[in-house]
Amino acid sequence: MSSPPSSNSVAIEATNLLYAWPGEPPVIDIAHFSVACGERVFLRGPSGSGKSTLLGLLGGVLNPARGRVCLLRTDITALSAGERDRFRGEHIGFIFQMFNLIPYLGVLENVLLPAQFSPARAARIPGGDLAAEGRRLLATLGLGSPDYLNRPVTELSIGQQQRVAAARALLGRPGIIVADEPTSSLDHDAREDFLRLLMNECQAQDTALLFVSHDTSLGPLFDRTLSLREINRA
Repeated sequence: MSSPPSSNSVAIEATNLLYAWPGEPPVIDIAHFSVACGERVFLRGPSGSGKSTLLGLLGGVLNPARGRVCLLRTDITALSAGERDRFRGEHIGFIFQMFNLIPYLGVLENVLLPAQFSPARAARIPGGDLAAEGRRLLATLGLGSPDYLNRPVTELSIGQQQRVAAARALLGRPGIIVADEPTSSLDHDAREDFLRLLMNECQAQDTALLFVSHDTSLGPLFDRTLSLREINRA
């Protein structure tokens, strides 16, 4: 395990983080956790270990009982719920296990959604050409054929849907990408191919990648590997 990032280059930093569901003992109790700008971190942990709860805290969906979360030097625990929603939309791209694509929209329409909800994401697109950037991301992730652009996402394979979800998360150059078990439905070779494509684009955008999974075989592909059980005292 490599050293954590220095404080002047931190994309994600959680300090004295405590969270418990009502009437339950703490599920998250972390003294310190950080991810550097541009760093690619693999966080491993079995089902039920609190991975999704931690991501909810880091993304501002949940508020901790104690401690604070700073994203890109902004203390999101000091923000209102609406401010956290806006910050999340502007600066974080999520790739979910089930992808959460909109079934009645085409491939390119799904990719362009973040720019419709966040003017800040749209403003960061080079030249302001949303469609061109969407096509570029799809091509970078292996879906460059024009045949895909208007196709309903329901007609795509699981691997292709995963790449659409990644392109959507990357649109508008967010500072942070959070991936929650997005490769669980793919075989080993497909997982590695997808990760290399995703990491190349994150590197090109200097985007921090926090990838959460129970699949320990993927760890060597990342800059740094952490075990949730090692950092979580709950």
